[in-house]
Amino acid sequence: MTTDDIPLTPLEEDDALAGEYVLGVLSLTDRLAVETRLKNDTAFAALVTAWEDRLAPLNDAYADAPAPDLLPQIEARLFPTPAKPARRPIFGWLFGTLTAAAVAAGAAFLLLPPPAAPVIATLGEATSPLRFEARFDGQALTITRVAGSAAPEGQVQEVWIIAPDAAPVSLGLLPGDSLTVPYPEAPAGWTLAVSLEPQGGSPTGAPTGPVLAAGTITDL
Repeated sequence: MTTDDIPLTPLEEDDALAGEYVLGVLSLTDRLAVETRLKNDTAFAALVTAWEDRLAPLNDAYADAPAPDLLPQIEARLFPTPAKPARRPIFGWLFGTLTAAAVAAGAAFLLLPPPAAPVIATLGEATSPLRFEARFDGQALTITRVAGSAAPEGQVQEVWIIAPDAAPVSLGLLPGDSLTVPYPEAPAGWTLAVSLEPQGGSPTGAPTGPVLAAGTITDL
């Protein structure tokens, strides 16, 4: 009989098992069984401690290595982020085209001049050498000379508004091509007229010179 055939005593078996545990050579099942035993068997725990103390000097030959940060990888495996569905190229191209078209249309709209206010009165006949148009945009009246020229030097054209059976009221002078005055409404049936006055306008508050053109305000 050789020494290999001599069975180990229970203490020797526990001591060998403790050494294998400290060295980390046990299977997972055996290691879990040892860790369970350590919680209740103080004598066996003392054998494990003895082996740890015996093998501790071997660690001095190795530098401490930081433990790898595995938490991000674990979280990524446990809680994967769902992948976004790939957009088909045709839809991306179509969306880009529609967006560009909308931007271009909006820019074109902003660049368009505002629509002209409607004409509410024509002062003078279509064949008259001197003719005016009156427009109303809801907030102001604009009287514009569309044919003819300004008054001669030393005189000025003056614009009047005349309610039915009322005296003329001056809207202002027309030294240039047009006159714009704030006005709350354009009352249908009232008359607009332009007279020729001395420089600076009528001295009396009523037309003193000839009426050059006149027209009636119509419904918008």
